[in-house]
Amino acid sequence: MTRDMENFIKAPAVFVLKALGIYAYCSLRRSGLLVDTGWFKSFKAGEPIDNQGNPIPWMSYSAISFLEGRINGNMSVFEYGCGYSTLWWAKRVKNIVSCEHERSWYEKMMKLIPVNVALYYIDLEYGGAYSKKVSEYKERFDIIVIDGRDRLNCARNGLAAVKPDGVFIWDDSGRDDYAEGYAHLRNHGYKRIDFEGVAPVRVDRKSTAIFYRDNNCLGI
Repeated sequence: MTRDMENFIKAPAVFVLKALGIYAYCSLRRSGLLVDTGWFKSFKAGEPIDNQGNPIPWMSYSAISFLEGRINGNMSVFEYGCGYSTLWWAKRVKNIVSCEHERSWYEKMMKLIPVNVALYYIDLEYGGAYSKKVSEYKERFDIIVIDGRDRLNCARNGLAAVKPDGVFIWDDSGRDDYAEGYAHLRNHGYKRIDFEGVAPVRVDRKSTAIFYRDNNCLGI
């Protein structure tokens, strides 16, 4: 088929799609950010996965892209709230400790985690053992991810567990109800950078913040 004939056939189809108001949608399905990141696959599956079906964190794509180029296989991570992010981290860092408060989800993840992940189930009691788990480690972690419950206490207890050049990653950082936690980290010398935009599965805007100090492990 010649190019002229292809254009002859395509022109009416484009006209119809535009008339129906779905031309832009069809174009987005063929190429672009949502295809490259795997957003359509994640939305259909209802799971945070990339365009190859691999697990990724349920963070904004801008945060994931930023972290991809800055983390390395010598790092240790503590994570509040296990999930697909745990599997993503496990492929990229030396080891990860993850804390989960939902029994059924914990049992599912226990069947999936690799050997460099230590996953703990702890009942949720605000100010209790769940948030205190991280305090068992002293200056151990390069990165502490706060993406579970009782976030203020998790951040407070994490201060002793993070390395001097370590950082905190706080997902869903657009929520005002976490303001006291943000202020607590700032009062301990942490600056903040936010990554907002499209995220796996979701159709609304999502925010992820990194709290860091000078000379940090991510080179911010």
